[in-house]
Formats: sequence, C-alpha cells, structure tokens
Amino acid sequence: MAAEREETHSSSPVVIAEEEDRPALSDHALQALKEFLSEQSSAAGGSSEEVRLVTEDWRLSQFWYDRETAVIVTNEIRSLWDSASSPVACVACPTIYAYLKKLSPDIPVQLLEYDRRFEQYGSDYIFYDYNLPKLLPTELRHAYKIIVVDPPYLSKECLEKVADTISYLAQGEEHFLLLLTGEVQRENAASLLKAYPCGFRPQHSNKLGNEFRLFTNYDPGERLLAWEPLI
Repeated sequence: MAAEREETHSSSPVVIAEEEDRPALSDHALQALKEFLSEQSSAAGGSSEEVRLVTEDWRLSQFWYDRETAVIVTNEIRSLWDSASSPVACVACPTIYAYLKKLSPDIPVQLLEYDRRFEQYGSDYIFYDYNLPKLLPTELRHAYKIIVVDPPYLSKECLEKVADTISYLAQGEEHFLLLLTGEVQRENAASLLKAYPCGFRPQHSNKLGNEFRLFTNYDPGERLLAWEPLI
C-alpha cells in the first residue's frame, strides 16, 4: 500500500453541497434517462451477464461500478474506437477493463492498477501507483488516444498526479478522456484536464455517499446525455 493513499471515496463521505443546491432532473429528463439506459444496455451485444471481479478492498479505495454503468461506458469507448482505432488505457478502473474485454474483445486494452491481484490478466496488467505517475514502461508513453480513468481518491492532489499520468499516456492533444470521479472534482477536472460532466451519472454496485459523474474532454452529444461545460 502506498504511503500517501489517504482518504477513500466513501469511508469519510465528502459533503458535496447543501441539498437544495444539488441539480434535479425534470420528469421529462428522468424519463429520457430511463429510455437511454435501456437502449444502451440492449446495445451491449445481447449479453446481460454480470462480469465478476476480485472482491473490493476499501483500504485501496476500490468500489466497482454496476453493470449498467460499465456497459454504457464500454459502448462509448466502442464509439470512440471506431474512429480512433487506438489501444485503450484503463487507469485504476478494473470494472471498465473487465467489461470491455467481455463485450468488445477486439479492442486492445491495458489495465494500469495498484492492486497486484489483477496480475491474473497477464500482459494486459501494468502496476501503477498514482503517487509515481511517470514510472511507467516507456512503451506506454504517448501510446493512447482513448484513456479511461477512475482516480482512487477525491482530492485535488490525487487528480493532479493522475493528470500527469494522462499527459504521459496521451497521444498529443487529440486524445479522448473519460474521467469517472466525484462531483466535488468538477472545477478541478475542468482546470486540470478540460473535462466536463455529462448528463449520464455512473453508479456503483455498492451505494456510495458521494455523487459520481462521468467527465469527458470532448462533447459526446446525446450518447451520454449531453455535456455540461462550466459557465
């Protein structure tokens, strides 16, 4: 365990905002979201079987996403890959890696993860400590146009180091970034990564106390229920 792996996503819940300040969806938007989720799940190649991972370890801030979230993110990666044709880097997000391997096995993907239990994935696995963002194999440098990241902690310090990792992995300015993290990181995601929240909201298999969002550095259109750039 790294020396600086401090607060977890949910063991010390972060206060996001006063309840009345939280955005609320209209009835129309809620119905649109329900239809969207249904369509996305149906588009997953006909497989509804849940992908099983190793047991979550809260000491490593591990919280797996539910099947619906993983399927939707996987479908988005597929849409990007159809145009980018690039290997995919999954940074600290084994749920997305596992579903991508199951639903889109033709897409080459690398899992960068601290937990060595994932060595079972063989050459797809690369040990990664967010505290050491550039101690990665040189062959990964600027090798990816599609990067999916789930930082282990909801702090600016963690996101800054993850941003260094993304800079190391990304193929220049034209890369696609999908960042799964808490709503509390909205401003940090914008300033550090030029990434903004989508209308689609990821969910975990075990309910967390923090509201999570999917941020992207590109406009996904209606695929992820539209983009919400900062005003």
